[in-house]
Amino acid sequence: MSNQKTPLTDFGGQPLVINLAAAAAENSSFRTALWTGEHLQITLMSIPPGEEIGIEMHPNLDQLLRIESGCAVVLMGHSKSTLNYKRKINRSFAVTVPSGTWHNIINTGRTPLLISSVYAPPQHPFGTVHKTKADAEKDEH
Repeated sequence: MSNQKTPLTDFGGQPLVINLAAAAAENSSFRTALWTGEHLQITLMSIPPGEEIGIEMHPNLDQLLRIESGCAVVLMGHSKSTLNYKRKINRSFAVTVPSGTWHNIINTGRTPLLISSVYAPPQHPFGTVHKTKADAEKDEH
């Protein structure tokens, strides 16, 4: 076994076996596309303490978020103003977000919240890297 780290790049279209928790620990960007295929995408996210992903909704895709490290609160609902589903989450929790569901994840811990996220179909262009949340918001507008 090699202790060599896998570079954080978009391996889309190629077979990939990777330790997601270790890859997430290497990622310091708000969002990094790790694998973008025709039907799904894996991204890594790092959310600073007290920060959040931001309220969003994906009308045409399902999403799976896995907490690799840290603790947070997840909010979900059927409208942007009614996020009445609230759960505390931490390492190894998975969150499924059905298409059309408004959601947000807020880092409630003292360390970065590390997340791996699967979108089906892909949400972001191949190779996407958003160093900060502001970069992501700028890219989406």
